Amino acid sequence: MENNEWIWHFREERERNGISRKAVAAVAGISREYLCRLETGKLPVTDKTRKRLAAALKTLYPDPLNLMIDYVRVRFPTMDARHIIEDVLRLKMNYMAQEDHGLYSYSSMYVLGDIAVMTSPMEEKGVLLELKGKGCRQFEAYLDGQKRSWIELFRMFLDEKAVFKRIDLAINDRAGILDIPYLCDKCDRGECISVFRSFKAYRTGGLAHLREENKESMGATLYIGSMQSDLYFCIYEKAYEQLVKKGIPVEDAEVKNRFEIRLKNDRAFYAVYDLVSNESPEDTAFGIINRYVRFVDRDSRKPPEDWPLNHMWSVFIGEHRDRLKLTTDPEPYSLEKTLNWLSHQVAPSWKMLLELDRKCGTNIMEEMLAATELADKHRKIIEQQLQEIGDVVITE
Repeated sequence: MENNEWIWHFREERERNGISRKAVAAVAGISREYLCRLETGKLPVTDKTRKRLAAALKTLYPDPLNLMIDYVRVRFPTMDARHIIEDVLRLKMNYMAQEDHGLYSYSSMYVLGDIAVMTSPMEEKGVLLELKGKGCRQFEAYLDGQKRSWIELFRMFLDEKAVFKRIDLAINDRAGILDIPYLCDKCDRGECISVFRSFKAYRTGGLAHLREENKESMGATLYIGSMQSDLYFCIYEKAYEQLVKKGIPVEDAEVKNRFEIRLKNDRAFYAVYDLVSNESPEDTAFGIINRYVRFVDRDSRKPPEDWPLNHMWSVFIGEHRDRLKLTTDPEPYSLEKTLNWLSHQVAPSWKMLLELDRKCGTNIMEEMLAATELADKHRKIIEQQLQEIGDVVITE
């Protein structure tokens, strides 16, 4: 894009969002007068200035970043599953489907959509709760119904002497502040200062970016830290993930990038303890990030530890933007996963067989459905789907 066209689009976007020249100039580290001369075409815009202006404008969007809980795995030192489900999670146990198998060597589990509570006859294993990404979104719908927050829930977990096995904190970059391929290049150039980089054993698993041949359909991903360790970061272009999974165009994706902090064992406990104690998502999340990684700009006159902080990175970690908030995105329990599977894997064959029935004058498919018996699990799922959130949750 030519200079004049780029600056015209930039000015149009700035004015459309009601962002002043003064605000953009302050964040970009230039004077208001200089920005005025750029926007009126009196001065050319260099590539470096273009990046600074683009990052500055994105930062000034309303709520450019938000923090979400995206994975929870917690073990409770009790064998009383009913107590955990009804008194801690505050869900009515009679709506949970019981299955005679579990994960992580647990023998059975109670399931409500993507919420799983696992049990074992061995006392040392206790009761295990697992919420993956969709499970967290589903549980947020129940938290809303209970008028509770994640912080209140975690506080109750601590009161129960829970053992935190894994917690993921996800920072959603809604404005596109981060440029993941650019961060990958900075890693290649030695401009990522991280305690993880000193461990050569992490060369492929600890600090690696994934290069894909088809860049149109696959975004960049950057891992910092070993995936086998109790703490590592995963940074990826979320918009491309949504393109592949849901067909949402990259430019229309609500979340452009995601920075995930993946914590296990003591690291998970201390992160939750800090969040509950201080109730400051900004300090908890960026306290961890700043302790382990920063991106800088090379300055051959200075040693690496004195290289200046990269401007894009400084904007991401908190300069010139509002403080990070812990947000939720409640999604009621649905059969979306099952319906997607049916649509892609079963529906074409089903339609073919129905067509054969029609042309051959047979009723094979109708007879097959009539002969099919629903298991208790399926009847429980039907019951779950017919309930309102207020019917499932326990309120005080």
